[in-house]
Amino acid sequence: MTTTHVLETADADITYDVHGDLPTTDGRPALFMIGQPMDARGFATLASLMHDRTVVTYDPRGLGRSTRNDGRSDNDPTVQAEDVHAVIEALGSGPVDMFASSGGAVTALALVAQHPDDVLTLLAHEPPLIPVLPDAEAAHRAQAAVRDVYDAKGSNAGMAAFIAMTSWRGEFTDDYFAQPAPDPAQFGMPTEDDGSRGDPLLSDRSWAVSGYRPDVDRLVAAPTRIVIAVGEESLGVFTGRTAMATAELLGQSATVFPSHHGGFLGGEFGYGGQPEAFAAKLREVLDSDK
Repeated sequence: MTTTHVLETADADITYDVHGDLPTTDGRPALFMIGQPMDARGFATLASLMHDRTVVTYDPRGLGRSTRNDGRSDNDPTVQAEDVHAVIEALGSGPVDMFASSGGAVTALALVAQHPDDVLTLLAHEPPLIPVLPDAEAAHRAQAAVRDVYDAKGSNAGMAAFIAMTSWRGEFTDDYFAQPAPDPAQFGMPTEDDGSRGDPLLSDRSWAVSGYRPDVDRLVAAPTRIVIAVGEESLGVFTGRTAMATAELLGQSATVFPSHHGGFLGGEFGYGGQPEAFAAKLREVLDSDK
């Protein structure tokens, strides 16, 4: 059974879904799944595969069904962390386990730093944290180049540039910047400008996410068990490198999961991974602390 709720706060109305019973029938904590800029739709397959757990999903403010009236269009992980904290309080069932992916993993790290008693186990999957990279300055330059292509030519060209950036292996060197911007047609996308300029992934609206600096001291001191995860196909590319570097900052080795950055996806966005194998690994990691 799935129930949908809207949490009204001072500057946003946050929509979240509870898949299962609260309080949980087996006494295990709810499993909260968060992404960014992806909304709850992206967790449909994974939530269905974790049917033995009560799963909570939500739409970050300004995305999907969650609206904002704070007059802002940027996505700030510290602000989103407060939204997630408010939802956890509204659930009324105590601390949660959390699977957080991509920008959601950045929000989750901010949440643990700000509210360390909210999360028992956090599995942070490929947080795209530029400041942790040894080539952070070059990575930011590559990110800005994607934004510039998007501003000039729209989402098809911007997405082609984004794919080229996130699939580049190793540090962003002069060889990377010497490449011409890729043609969207080589990725099977239209070449015309669709007029879009506000995409949170391709614009600079989510730069606060990728530019977030984890508070290592608070994270290490928190009672939360933090596991940094990386997809086996992501090793050596942008989000794989950020995951490995984040794990190293926290004094651990990244835990390898099946597939790629979207490895938990089914057919939600045409970018499927290996959701069954991913769910099995997620269950294994969560249960290993028991």
